[in-house]
Amino acid sequence: MERLRELLLARGAALVGFADLVELYPEVRYHLPRGISIAVAIDPHIIADIAAGPTRQYYDEYVRVNQQLNDLAALAADFLKGLGYRVKPVESTVAYVDPDTCSAPFQHKTVATRAGLGWIGKGALLITREYGSAIRLVSVLTDAPLPVGRPMNHSHCGQCHACVEACPDGAIKGVNWQVGMFRDELYDAAICRETALKLARRVGVNHTVCGICINVCPWTRRYLARTLASAETAE
Repeated sequence: MERLRELLLARGAALVGFADLVELYPEVRYHLPRGISIAVAIDPHIIADIAAGPTRQYYDEYVRVNQQLNDLAALAADFLKGLGYRVKPVESTVAYVDPDTCSAPFQHKTVATRAGLGWIGKGALLITREYGSAIRLVSVLTDAPLPVGRPMNHSHCGQCHACVEACPDGAIKGVNWQVGMFRDELYDAAICRETALKLARRVGVNHTVCGICINVCPWTRRYLARTLASAETAE
C-alpha cells in the first residue's frame, strides 16, 4: 500500500499511518479491521500568531484543513474501492461534535495512536514528533490488508507542563496519558469549550477554536522553528 501512502502525501498529507483496529468495538470501527490515519499540518505562520488565542486567519485555516482532510479521505476511499476493498471514510471531527458532551462518536486520535503517528498530550490532543500538535486528522476504515504501524500506548510529554501553564482557564490537569484513559482524566472539556468560544468570539468567530496549547507545545515549537527558518532562508 505504499502507492496509496505516496498518493496521499503528494496531495498534501503531512503524515499517513496504517492501524490495526481489531481491539476496538466492532460497532465503533464499522466492523472493519484496519484504519488509515491521515494528518494535514497547519500553516506554521498561522500557528505562530496564536500564542494569545485564536485569530480569524487560524479559523480560516482550520476550515481549509478540514476540507482538505475530507478530500484526502475520499481519495483514499476511491483508491481502495478500485482495488475491491470495503471502505468507510469518517469525516473530520468538526462535522459531528456533540455540543453538550464536547465529544464525537468516532475518535480520529485513536486511529492515529494505533498507527503510531503520535501520542495523546496532556491537553488531549495528538502530538507528533514531526509537527507537534499543529495538525488535524481524518480516518478511513477498511478491510484492506494494510502494513500496520506500531501503536503508541503512552505519553512522551514527560515533566513538560507548557500547555497546563498556558491554558487560560486551567482546563488541562497535567496528567500523562496512557492508552485506555478516559478524556476527563486529562482535561475538563466543558471548560475548554467555554474558553475557546469566548476567545474565538473576540475575533468574530462563533466556533470552538483556541489553539494556545498547540502554540506552546515544545514539539510544535520545533516544527515552527524548522519550517519558519527554512522559509526565511529561501527568501
